[in-house]
Amino acid sequence: MKHIATILLFITILFLLTSCRSTFGDCSPVEAKWADTLMINDIHYQHDFPDPGDKEEVQVENGKLLGEVKYKLADNACEGYQMKNNDATLLEEGTEIYAINGIPTSLAVVTHNKDDLSASRVFVVDRNEKAKTIGELYPIKDLVKDIHIESTLDGRRIHTFSPESTKAFLKEWLSLKLQNPKELNDAWNENKMIFLEFELMNGITFRHSYNLETKVFPLGAVGNETIGDIINKEYSSIE
Repeated sequence: MKHIATILLFITILFLLTSCRSTFGDCSPVEAKWADTLMINDIHYQHDFPDPGDKEEVQVENGKLLGEVKYKLADNACEGYQMKNNDATLLEEGTEIYAINGIPTSLAVVTHNKDDLSASRVFVVDRNEKAKTIGELYPIKDLVKDIHIESTLDGRRIHTFSPESTKAFLKEWLSLKLQNPKELNDAWNENKMIFLEFELMNGITFRHSYNLETKVFPLGAVGNETIGDIINKEYSSIE
């Protein structure tokens, strides 16, 4: 019996050492500027308004309750910790996660803090291992209001695609196959990169960058000639 108790104690200590969810032993929380993200149902989401001064004006209608945050990484997680379902980087434990009516759950979710209902946040997918194409990662067909080109200096909108270009672009973009971003070897060059902002009908937005020279989207896709022509046409019309 004493031998069994010793084994159980050893297992418990080993779990604490490897879990990286405490400051036990040499494991101390990572001091980092966390992006505002969460993970649920094996999908990783990001909130596009991470700065305290930003105000989100999007009004969405809650769908069903998907779960709640069970672990907050900031001030707790150790180096090398792998994010798990119901983890969040900045949201407090107990924050509720809801689907959004009219929006696929795989695209976006909304969160509410029980102690501060005014602090609701919309999170848009940025990683889904099951997605093989951009359209599977971003199921936004018939949901897009506009596509904007943003300034790489301050993020403000400097141009909006024509309705014809928006339709043609989405037809091509959503069919692009996803690749491992690390294998694209796309060097960041501010003179060749632009920001594209996708604005949905309900006001939800998300941004992606694009290399005018290589046609690479750093999310893990390479644009075709049609996409390149559409973007170049719209970009060249900026005054």
